[in-house]
Amino acid sequence: MSNYLVLLRHGQSQWNLENRFTGFKNVDISENGEKEALLAGQRLKEAGIEFDTVFTSTLKRAFNTAEIALTEAGQGALIPHMTKHDDLRERDYGDLTGQNKDEAREEFGEEQVHIWRRSYDVPPPGGECLQDVVENRVRPYYETNIKPLVNEGENVLIAAHGNSLRAMLIILGAETPDTINKAEMPTGVPLVFEMEDGQIRNKYFLQDKEAA
Repeated sequence: MSNYLVLLRHGQSQWNLENRFTGFKNVDISENGEKEALLAGQRLKEAGIEFDTVFTSTLKRAFNTAEIALTEAGQGALIPHMTKHDDLRERDYGDLTGQNKDEAREEFGEEQVHIWRRSYDVPPPGGECLQDVVENRVRPYYETNIKPLVNEGENVLIAAHGNSLRAMLIILGAETPDTINKAEMPTGVPLVFEMEDGQIRNKYFLQDKEAA
């Protein structure tokens, strides 16, 4: 049985635009982010992917992106039935939340900020590392709530955040803790996994439809 699992990072947020660490802060998408969400919906419609179930985080930049994309894809009827959960939220950046990334580099040094942003197991002060997001939140939630639906052949959309979706890449086996630093999740671009009997057969971003 073949089906789709699609990961969609929210459209550009206002704090993405302002180059700030966002984390759990409930910032909405920017005007450009709305355009990205519309384009994501158009690409999903063109690809002919129709979803059975939608999961999103409780932060409005994620579920607003999902709502715009689903509406544009002609699947707005799914919006009232979306499942929102805290476990799919962005990584908690702790004390860095709200700080401009360039100012953080000036204060703490380029190398230290790079470690906080990209290390798998070193958290920023008061925050989470990616390993925390994988093991404490996203993996348990996926294994319990999403994986059974994928294995049953449903088409599933997960609209979330850069780091919660990078966590998904590790959970799915598409990346490892050693390779995840090089993996990018562009805003508003659907990443499609073609599944068969619970196994990944192909994956690609809908922006170019070439195998990733």
